[in-house]
Amino acid sequence: MLEHLKAGEKAIIKDISAVNKLVKRRLLDFGITEGTEICMKCKMPFGGPFMLECYGQCVGIRRSDASDIKVERI
Repeated sequence: MLEHLKAGEKAIIKDISAVNKLVKRRLLDFGITEGTEICMKCKMPFGGPFMLECYGQCVGIRRSDASDIKVERI
């Protein structure tokens, strides 16, 4: 799961089928699909979003949405 990555860790997205369809559309617009390599930049404190880097751009993901994304650590 994406939520289990630590800051600075890299992973490959394996499954986004459980994600809300609006969030999935947003991820696809950013080019984040299954098989994409991402890097966990940081986790915001107090239940805030996760910051991911993909293709040189940073994207914020809510923690609740991150729990639905399956990844494989590199």
